[in-house]
Amino acid sequence: MSLPSGLCHRTWERIVAERGLVEVHGEDGGSFRTLTSPMTPAPVGEVRVFVPSDDTEPVAKVVYVGLAVEMIGLDSHMVFAFTREGLPIPHFTLDSVHGQGSYAFHLDLIPRADLGTHLTYLDWAHDPLTETYEEVETWAGLTKAAIGPRQNAVMSPWMLVHRADADAFVSIESAVTTYLEHWFSLLDAPVPAEVVADVADTDLPARDARNRANIFSPDVDKVWAQVARLVGDDAAEDVRLQLLDNEVSR
Repeated sequence: MSLPSGLCHRTWERIVAERGLVEVHGEDGGSFRTLTSPMTPAPVGEVRVFVPSDDTEPVAKVVYVGLAVEMIGLDSHMVFAFTREGLPIPHFTLDSVHGQGSYAFHLDLIPRADLGTHLTYLDWAHDPLTETYEEVETWAGLTKAAIGPRQNAVMSPWMLVHRADADAFVSIESAVTTYLEHWFSLLDAPVPAEVVADVADTDLPARDARNRANIFSPDVDKVWAQVARLVGDDAAEDVRLQLLDNEVSR
């Protein structure tokens, strides 16, 4: 298993195991979707989907997307773990990639409310990550990835998004663990009353729907054009729709 594949798999496998999620299989009993490409007769990737076994679990859906095409040097793995629509708990995401001769990753907890007007929420959901975020930003072997202001604006200021040499990429797993364990702590405790009061002015489901539409917009994230070239427009759109809401889109 490659470095990007291993990091992403260990992460989503831990989420699935610790939250007791169950896999939604495709018609053949395997992955939810197998991804193919005109570039090669062999499958180039898969989509795997996991959902809770009961309605008390705050994690609503986990989506893993893996793409590996040796002939173009692409090895890309992404997981999004979405929380239920009425909760203020952030979504978790990790993207780990090897391409164009280098490693890259992004790691974030995606806010459910506007951070600029909800300081209590910010302090609860994100500020505990500050020490790790600031430390990682100083590491040797990392360079900022080419993410523009629009794409940054739909995520959080605590997003770690870098190109990395091999040593730095291996080291980033410690930050992934810190972000993941903080996220677990938010899942496992009741949302504090002061946080509930702070975000009471936010229509959480509506804000989440609009935010996810922007995050996964081909206009905002140009990666969708690259995915479409690799697996075709229909398959790329199927993957994108799987990420837009917590329903399982068949």
